[in-house]
Amino acid sequence: MNLDKEPINLIITGVGGQGNILISKLLGQAFMEEGYTITIGETYGATQRGGSVASHVRISKEKVPYSPVTPKGRADIILGLEPSETMRMVTSFGYEGTMVVTNTRPIHPLEVAIGEVEYPSQERIEACMKELVDRAWYVNASDIALGLGNALLTNIVMTGALMGTSLLPLGREKIERQLKLTFKGGKQAVNLEAFELGYTAVT
Repeated sequence: MNLDKEPINLIITGVGGQGNILISKLLGQAFMEEGYTITIGETYGATQRGGSVASHVRISKEKVPYSPVTPKGRADIILGLEPSETMRMVTSFGYEGTMVVTNTRPIHPLEVAIGEVEYPSQERIEACMKELVDRAWYVNASDIALGLGNALLTNIVMTGALMGTSLLPLGREKIERQLKLTFKGGKQAVNLEAFELGYTAVT
């Protein structure tokens, strides 16, 4: 089910250090090679490591680029590397047609760690998603990445999951090509495996 609209607004969200900017670069380069016009805008929280990071990827068939930040309530796809950050983006940029693909492993902010606030349960998150968006896919990408020996592979697992949903008008081989260009040797093999495991997690 490829989305067919102009532009496609994809937001990749997480916290600093999770690698969502790499995802936007892999997708952006792959779409540009297919002749699309890509605009990428990034927003950061108070700190880069541990703070909110969102990449807005606007995918267009037109030759004139769109503004770098998705308007409120216009995100077609939200790819979340951290559940509470996914919810934050849904409440600001989602609408009833939004599709969500999110990691289920939380990264607790300082306020949760010191007991000032309570992190929402997975059940509460799923109930909110059911009410607010068209469809959501839940992937335990962090555990999959840890199974491959490196939590940093979570972003590649989630990239595979996004491609497994078939929401984007792009074949999986285009992203695999970008992974092969980006990583060499053993890093290439494990990143391709992470992508495959994410892909099959939703198909």
